[in-house]
Amino acid sequence: MFQLEKTIRTNILALKPYSSARDEFNGKDGIFLDANENPFGNLNRYPDPYHKVLKEKLSELKNSSTENIFVGNGSDEVIDLVFRIFCTPGKDKVIVCPPTYGMYQVSANINDVEIISIPLNENFQLDVEKILKTKAKIIFLCSPNNPTANNLENIETIIKKFNGIVFVDEAYIDFSTQESLLHKVNDYPNLIVSQTLSKAWGRAAIRIGIAYANKQIISYYNKVKPPYNVSQINQHEAINAFDDTETFTKNIKTILAQRSWLEKQLSSLSIVERIYPSDANFVLVKTINANAIYQKLVEEKIVVRNRHSVVENCLRITVGEPFENVKLIDSLKKIEL
Repeated sequence: MFQLEKTIRTNILALKPYSSARDEFNGKDGIFLDANENPFGNLNRYPDPYHKVLKEKLSELKNSSTENIFVGNGSDEVIDLVFRIFCTPGKDKVIVCPPTYGMYQVSANINDVEIISIPLNENFQLDVEKILKTKAKIIFLCSPNNPTANNLENIETIIKKFNGIVFVDEAYIDFSTQESLLHKVNDYPNLIVSQTLSKAWGRAAIRIGIAYANKQIISYYNKVKPPYNVSQINQHEAINAFDDTETFTKNIKTILAQRSWLEKQLSSLSIVERIYPSDANFVLVKTINANAIYQKLVEEKIVVRNRHSVVENCLRITVGEPFENVKLIDSLKKIEL
């Protein structure tokens, strides 16, 4: 039986969080002489540390309570804070399922947490039996997965039976037919769902990552986060993005149509051996020589991701604008190996 309080680090349970000046006054108008800010300028005040307006927008958009939402300075902060909350350095273990997003391993290494690697099978699916036999504080699951581009199956089975935190990274969920798990965070006390504005929302530059979880987990996120972790400029830009859902929907349709076009064009090339099914805004392509093809594309000033080190002879190709995709295919057609 999963018990959240027994999973959290004892020092975090006892932690008294930093109280910022803006924690102590909730009004918008007043004479602010409490935070040692410069009294002059338009960006001279610290931002809302708990992103109230942004969370209200997210709450409306995702049909989720603001109590279930944490906003971070990019998805990497959302990941890193999980380690601070749950993992004692030099003692605890986490599970990753490669090939997958590399920051899970990097964050584990930074936080001195042992990694148990349970690779995906030949179909890029989870080894559920082995996972459930393994003791660890956290398991990181990316679905749709990066770099394999596919939805992972049996995630809810793991959530129900794994006696630890299940962190589900849904960075690419808006390109998938898979239903998000964010609406089940109150059903499962061990579930954290991560999303981002960097992909479908087209706001990678503002570094906004979001965690959805039950209010107890969110309270610990707020306890350990830096005082003003998301700038006012970035909060404002995120709110503007959420006010323009028409562009969001239009861009997703274009990307999905271009993904299909790109898959069809790639399949006709002699240097391509296989195109893996994609539920994301990129395709994983097995080629006859990924290193050589990657280098020839760089010479044409076309940059893709060489994933040969994790999936043999594979390139990960992001779906670009139509003219970019045409240029890519034209360049690939000229390659002779």
